[in-house]
Amino acid sequence: MAQATWHDRTIASSDDTVVVERNHYFPRDAVTAELEPSPTEYTCPWKGDAVYFHVVVDGERLEDGAWSYPEPKDAAKEIAGRIAFDPRISVSA
Repeated sequence: MAQATWHDRTIASSDDTVVVERNHYFPRDAVTAELEPSPTEYTCPWKGDAVYFHVVVDGERLEDGAWSYPEPKDAAKEIAGRIAFDPRISVSA
């Protein structure tokens, strides 16, 4: 089971993650932290357009702490709509 932890609080937990480039992509419903939309944009040459989120836990906010590929390119279709976390959030499997 993979778990994402920030400030000693588990913010995502699932045994259904997809690992791409050493990042665990969690199902959206496995994430318990509040995710606020961010204006940050990024386009990966092989995954496509990413959207970013600020992660909010117990009133603390981590800017651009998570991202997702809502409509990835075919090469990354298995991560569609899943959430990955910035390295400032600890992920263990």
